[in-house]
Amino acid sequence: MNVVILLVSLVIALVVLIPLLEKYQQRLGLDKMQKYAKYVLPLLMVTLIIKLIYVLMVG
Repeated sequence: MNVVILLVSLVIALVVLIPLLEKYQQRLGLDKMQKYAKYVLPLLMVTLIIKLIYVLMVG
């Protein structure tokens, strides 16, 4: 059940974020997007580590 909730939330986020990114892409500019892109991978790693710890503690 958790997997279904996770997948649904990811699909909703993509449906919302893609039009917003396309709309504001010209305002943000490529330089700002590259500045934010360098934070994505570390944040993803931290999220995965927190999720791993949570699964090990609960399950």
